[in-house]
Amino acid sequence: MKQGKALGIDFGEKRTGLAITDSLRIIASPLETVDTLNLKDRVKQLVLTEKITTIVLGETFHADGSLSTIGEKQREFQLWLEKNLPGTEVVRIDERNSSKEAQQALIFGGMKKMQRQKKENLDKVSAAIILQRFLDLYHQ
Repeated sequence: MKQGKALGIDFGEKRTGLAITDSLRIIASPLETVDTLNLKDRVKQLVLTEKITTIVLGETFHADGSLSTIGEKQREFQLWLEKNLPGTEVVRIDERNSSKEAQQALIFGGMKKMQRQKKENLDKVSAAIILQRFLDLYHQ
């Protein structure tokens, strides 16, 4: 596994959740939610300022295993990342049930209902779950 921080992305059509690891890649933490229109600029900025070496992008499938419509947009974004950030590794992780897990994490974490209903909180926690899946799969 590469050294350096990893950035997790829960890509959405309107909003995208971001999460980041510590430099030792032990734990994933929610970072922020950004408007998807501003995502490319924000990711470029984070790669430079946070010294990101790996980007973990959630991948969405239909129940039958075929790529969903948003999954196709995620693939297009992956291609953009690979072209525009050539020194950065891009990894895809199945994001199935990450929103449900994020909702449970917010409940168990004691977040008040009004805060849990804000989609941006759910998006960044979902990104952290996707990123933690990557860490769990690839951490030696």
